[in-house]
Amino acid sequence: MLRIAVVGATGAVGRECLALLDGGIVPVEQVVPVGSARSVGRDLGTELALSLPMAELVTLDDLDPRGLDVAIFSAGAEVSGREAERLASAGVLVVDNSSAFRMRPDVPLVVPQVNPGVLDDRPASNLVANPNCSTIQLVRALHPVHELASLESVVVATYQAASGGGVHGLRELTEGSRAILDDPRAQGAPGGRFGQPLPFNLVPEIGLQDDTGLTHEERKLVREPRKILGLPDLRVSATAVRVPVFDCHSEAVHIRLREPVTTASVEAALAATPGLRVYRRSENPSYPMPRTVFARPEDRALVHVGRIRVEPEDDRAVALWVVADNLWVGAALNALQIVELATKNGWLG
Repeated sequence: MLRIAVVGATGAVGRECLALLDGGIVPVEQVVPVGSARSVGRDLGTELALSLPMAELVTLDDLDPRGLDVAIFSAGAEVSGREAERLASAGVLVVDNSSAFRMRPDVPLVVPQVNPGVLDDRPASNLVANPNCSTIQLVRALHPVHELASLESVVVATYQAASGGGVHGLRELTEGSRAILDDPRAQGAPGGRFGQPLPFNLVPEIGLQDDTGLTHEERKLVREPRKILGLPDLRVSATAVRVPVFDCHSEAVHIRLREPVTTASVEAALAATPGLRVYRRSENPSYPMPRTVFARPEDRALVHVGRIRVEPEDDRAVALWVVADNLWVGAALNALQIVELATKNGWLG
């Protein structure tokens, strides 16, 4: 039985962590919700109708690491960079959802369905990094295709939901959409969570651009799959777009392989992979969509892959359409599956 602290418990990902813990994904003795000073006094157990054994909500300054087994950080890179190593040095396993530690050589970057072997032993740093939300669904779709015919290069365009901007991002989309429906000439003001107004719009920039023109989100999509898949020379090109969708990220993925394949062989490889749902042309619907993926808990826990096709003139070129819940598959669920894997491996709990 584990004592688990959820840092950022009042945010979008933190709340999903609590809900998943309530579902029994790992054995829990007690959950300690951690939030800001203005959140102290909130009863998240009652708010979220949880049956978990919950401690009172505390701030990070008041969190006592003694007796804690795990701390799941979902409060952003600044908070993680400032506080995560303090808990790790006290013997707490820290699973961090931010970008603070992902590319550090001594910190495993883990998707349990893809590279579980990196957690055969407990990391000396006591830190485990959760990948970027878009990276997780991408590598889970890429991995079986790589096993089939070896990846040479990947081109991906992401269509990322407002929930990637947290509770404030969802509110911004809701209120901005209402304003435009009331007055179709309303434009909205730049700024907010997405840099530009998101309602009825597309914003092809997620994070700041560097000198090459890549945004922060695109740099993550280029670098993280290489580390997770163990392919340091994999060529990856990424374009990240924020779209006016509440939940679930979508990706158009174009893959170049080292060996020829057929559409049927790619479909079979994906369909044989646990945790993936494959959509074929003969089905209705024949492709996944954010609204349908988000509709049921059993679908929120899966990576959905459709529009699977091999280019007619090139039997080493494959296209996929990948949709997954960014708050579950892309964050909270992956973090808790890391805890589950560590427990199964016998070095936690």
